[in-house]
Amino acid sequence: MDILVTGASGYVGGALIPRLLDAGHAVRAFARDPGRVRAPVPVVRGDAVTGTGLDEALDDIDVAYYLIHSMESGPPSPDGFRGRDRQAAERFAAAAADAGVGRIVYLGGLMGSSPHLASRVEVEASLLRAVPDSLALRASIIVGAHSRSFRFLVRLVERLPVVPLPAWRRYRTQPIDGRDVLSYLVAAATADAAGGGERLDLAGPEALTYGEIIARIRDALLVGRATLPLGFTATPLASHVAAAIAGEDHALVGPLMEGLTGDLLARDDRAQRLLGVRLHPFDTAVERALREWEAEEELAAR
Repeated sequence: MDILVTGASGYVGGALIPRLLDAGHAVRAFARDPGRVRAPVPVVRGDAVTGTGLDEALDDIDVAYYLIHSMESGPPSPDGFRGRDRQAAERFAAAAADAGVGRIVYLGGLMGSSPHLASRVEVEASLLRAVPDSLALRASIIVGAHSRSFRFLVRLVERLPVVPLPAWRRYRTQPIDGRDVLSYLVAAATADAAGGGERLDLAGPEALTYGEIIARIRDALLVGRATLPLGFTATPLASHVAAAIAGEDHALVGPLMEGLTGDLLARDDRAQRLLGVRLHPFDTAVERALREWEAEEELAAR
């Protein structure tokens, strides 16, 4: 199959391309900065928000992976990242339909009430409407050495002698190994049992509270960090402080922390049944991610 991977310079897109090549597909990448795409595939320079490069990128493509999110700084929009997300999705969807793309595979987030999760639902609706045999996959925290949500949590545990845990520590989610997400994505390109506008939740095998996730990352790092349970959230202030401590962009961290308003759990296990992916346990995923991280950069806590 001829496949297009957008967001090819990001964590998921960059890791997905070698998997698709190994599966025998012909792959083309789409990126604002082709120099950041490491995989040995043709790269089309473009920007989905402005629409530049989309016609060239989608020409003769059978399956297109939409891995674009606009939570960080970007072109001005009256609605901020949500407006950029909407504009990019609508332009990509229209271009894909015009090009005769057979399927779009979109990776978004599990259903929640935050603005960034609501934006992802809008994006998937645009894509599924434009190309009917498409598929939306929804994941929570992806555990991987280059996953920014996972790295954010690791940095907090590594750099804080005492880790404060606001009231959202009691909420549960289902973090998933990055390898399993990639397996789902590869299977989604050709799965006859999926498609047709399916919305499938990708979830790891354990439902954990955010407090448990942080404690198990702490144990994997072999550090004795104390935790300080708090009875409040103060998210607007806390997100700025947490972003500064982790060395991360608040434009990413703020919307993520705003989403910590309740459980983020998979509705069912249909993804595993339809796409046939075997899941790694959380602790195994964390240990592998930390090993890969340490192969490139020293972790002070280890």
